[in-house]
Amino acid sequence: MFFTYVARELRRRRRQAFVVALGLALGIGLVVTVSAMAAGVRTAQSKVLKSLYGVGTDVTVTQAPAGGTGGPARFGLTAPNQARQGKGFSHDDILQSPGLGTIPATRVSTISSLSGVRSAAGALSLISIHAEGKFADFGQAPRGTGSANGSTPAVQPSIAPIKVTSYSVTGVDVTNTAVGPLSGARITAGRYFASAETDAKVAVVDSSYAKQHKLSVGSTLTMGGTKFTVIGIATSPTGGQPSNVYVPLARAQKLAGESGKVNRIYVKATSASNIAPVKAEIQKVLPKATVTTADDLASQVTGSLSSAASLSRNLGTWLGIAALVAAFAVASLLTMSAVGRRVREFGTLKALGWRSRRVVGQVMGEAMAQGILGGILGIGIGVGGAVLISKLAPSLTATVGAAATGAPVTGTGVTGAGPGGPLGQALASASHTVSVPLTAPLSFGLFALAIGLALAGGLLAGSLGGWRAARLRPAEALRRVD
Repeated sequence: MFFTYVARELRRRRRQAFVVALGLALGIGLVVTVSAMAAGVRTAQSKVLKSLYGVGTDVTVTQAPAGGTGGPARFGLTAPNQARQGKGFSHDDILQSPGLGTIPATRVSTISSLSGVRSAAGALSLISIHAEGKFADFGQAPRGTGSANGSTPAVQPSIAPIKVTSYSVTGVDVTNTAVGPLSGARITAGRYFASAETDAKVAVVDSSYAKQHKLSVGSTLTMGGTKFTVIGIATSPTGGQPSNVYVPLARAQKLAGESGKVNRIYVKATSASNIAPVKAEIQKVLPKATVTTADDLASQVTGSLSSAASLSRNLGTWLGIAALVAAFAVASLLTMSAVGRRVREFGTLKALGWRSRRVVGQVMGEAMAQGILGGILGIGIGVGGAVLISKLAPSLTATVGAAATGAPVTGTGVTGAGPGGPLGQALASASHTVSVPLTAPLSFGLFALAIGLALAGGLLAGSLGGWRAARLRPAEALRRVD
């Protein structure tokens, strides 16, 4: 009887029922879309943090260069003389990543022994720069020129163009694969470092870099005058910007002349609840170091990803709340208005013996049915919005710790050695910029949220409508005519 009456009334007032359901659907659909977009932003941010921070890493430790060591990085070319003018040159140099100071490698063991630390590994981030070209040509002074006292004017050398190429190199602890810059990478060709290759002249190359420079397993790569054999090709997680080349830590220390030193320490905590205590303990051990957690890094991310995250947190949340409030208000007002137009009907039912709670139950049943319909339509609208975001939204970018803050690069007799020149630009390319697509993933939790909101909206509308219906008196209702 109850359900039959509800179905009949909804069919009889199907236009009104559809309007109420559509109002709820629009609000719920917007909430589903915004929630899916927020989940997509969180997923993108997680990918960015993992790629910049290290998969499986909870804490990273770095240190600013010590006083007197952060000066200009010279490229190592001496000034040209007349004997060298016009002759070609080729030079390789290995530099530390700008803005990073060295930390004794023994500190890795100290951190590993701290309470709450599961694993720790050191790494050395470097930049390999190759320059080739010709030394400046001094030329000749024009004929008929000279000073008043007969002296020959100084001859300015002409500027010879040079070609500068660079790539990033990271020394990894081959004995610890649980944490570090390669912990999340997948070897797609060849193999990973063997635990005995702590000082071997072998390298693992990032897949993108290998494809660009036509490198494969067995290829030879020259760094700092040392030839390395490529033993593996690695693919990093989606959205990451990995190092171009990975070599054993001890070999990287020799290339950079930093024996027994690292400039990054990757730390894995035993649990998420131990991250903050671990950070505090590391700061006690290394008071001059910068100890960064994923939360700290998230606050340093700039670019469109940061803007999207802020937008989803602030505007998206309030927009969803406003849409829900409006949808619930519309549904409640329409339901109360419909009850007002059914005064004679409810009065007659009361006169026939229906109790107030039965009338209220009837109104709430109709409102709940409208809410369920609105929830189904809202899920459809939300899914459509999420699909559009995934298809049409541009990729997001994030930048952390630009290398441009490091020391300027200078060189004698080398064109473009300043910060704006090719060498400076080569170092600046070490900044961590990640591009990651924005998606709007849907989940069972979102669908459950939509149905829950629909039922809540129907319950609210039914309660207000039922309250009004319960106040009707049979005698007054029978005197009214629709």
